[in-house]
Amino acid sequence: MKGPRVLAILQARMSSTRLPGKVMRPLLGEPMVWRQWERILRAKLISRLVLATSDDPSDDVLASFAASHGMACHRGSLDDVLARFAGAAEAFGPADHIVRLTADCPLTDPALIDAVIAHQIAGGADYTSNSVERSFADGLDVEVMRWDTLFRAAAEAPPGPAREHVTMHIYRHPAEFRLAAFTQGTDQSHWRWTVDTPDDFAMVARVYAALYPGKPAFDAADVEKFLRAHPDVAALNKALG
Repeated sequence: MKGPRVLAILQARMSSTRLPGKVMRPLLGEPMVWRQWERILRAKLISRLVLATSDDPSDDVLASFAASHGMACHRGSLDDVLARFAGAAEAFGPADHIVRLTADCPLTDPALIDAVIAHQIAGGADYTSNSVERSFADGLDVEVMRWDTLFRAAAEAPPGPAREHVTMHIYRHPAEFRLAAFTQGTDQSHWRWTVDTPDDFAMVARVYAALYPGKPAFDAADVEKFLRAHPDVAALNKALG
C-alpha cells in the first residue's frame, strides 16, 4: 500500500532585496538552487518536487535553468506567493500534503524534512513546522500542510503580508487550523544557516567547500561539527550570535 502523496514546493526568485540573484550564485560550480534541489531529492517521503518561481522577466533565467536541468517548474505571481503556491499545487498535484521550502536554505537536511513530514502525517494536523516554535538552526526550516489547508488559506488570506508569506494565514489562526510544532531537545536556534546576505553566502560557501567533496550528502550534524571546529567560518555571518 502506497503512503500519502507529498508534493514539495521550492520557492525561489531572483529579485531578493538584500542579495539579488542569490539563488543562482555558484556553489562549487553549480547554482545554489541546484545544490539545494539535489539535497531535497534525498528526502524519502517526498513524492514530487517542483520549483515555484514568478512570471516576472527577472526570473526568466531561473526558469530557463530549471528547464535545462529537468526541474519541474511553475511560474506565478511575484508578490502573491500564496497564489503562486496554490497554482504550483494545482499544476503538479493532487497530493495529500504540501511541503514548503525556500531556495535560500542550501544546508537543508533531507532527514529533517522527512521527520517533519512524518510528524504531520502521524499527528493529523493541518499544518506542522519546525520554524514557528524554533529549536533548529535558521535555514533548516520545513513547513508541511494538508492539501486542503493550502487552498483554504489561498481562498481566505487577505491582501498584504498574508499573501506574500505563504503560511502566515495558517499559523496566525490557531483557533481555525490544527497546528503542530516539530522541535528537538537541543536548542540550535542561535545558528544562522540561511542565505540573505553576502556574509551568509560566504559562510555557506566555506561549508560546501569543506564538506561536499568528501561527502555530498553531508547532514546538519556535519555542518554543526564543522562550524564548531572552525569558529572563524561561523563568525563570517555571526552564526554563534
